[in-house]
Amino acid sequence: MTTDTDLSAERVDLLETLAQHRHFLRNTARGLTDEQAATRSTVSELTVGGLIKHVADQERLWQEFIAVGTSAMPDSDDPAGQQRYVDSFRMAPGETLAGLLAAYDEVARRTEELIRTVPDLDAAHPLPAAPWFPPGARWSLRRVLLHIAAETAQHAGHADIIREAIDGAKTMG
Repeated sequence: MTTDTDLSAERVDLLETLAQHRHFLRNTARGLTDEQAATRSTVSELTVGGLIKHVADQERLWQEFIAVGTSAMPDSDDPAGQQRYVDSFRMAPGETLAGLLAAYDEVARRTEELIRTVPDLDAAHPLPAAPWFPPGARWSLRRVLLHIAAETAQHAGHADIIREAIDGAKTMG
């Protein structure tokens, strides 16, 4: 079993960065009811629960990309994939905040395990063809992990604004 003391400084930094931004995202949900977590409190479609669901969904996709490469990513022209992406921002009927947080925790554990065990952070896969990726681009596993951290941080900020509009609670400042 690998312990964090056996890891390179880079891997420890990745783990700590993800933990920090996950804390900020999770903290926006503290004390919310399921109804509040599904509340649109700004002009956007975003909700605290929807953001947690989306971050977990996207992180799960990037885990698959790390494991198997481009074939894990949905086709940007596929209507079903587009709908799945849109739906990832919404709490579906019957979904609970507790369930979304538990799913997010499981995704986080899997990413942390990848950080600890993937043999080479320099290994790279081609990105899928999509309007938001440059043609022929490749991302190293390191770059994927940095992207997960950046997306988590960005959506934690969104969630903070949404939460403040719900009940005045400030989670990040």
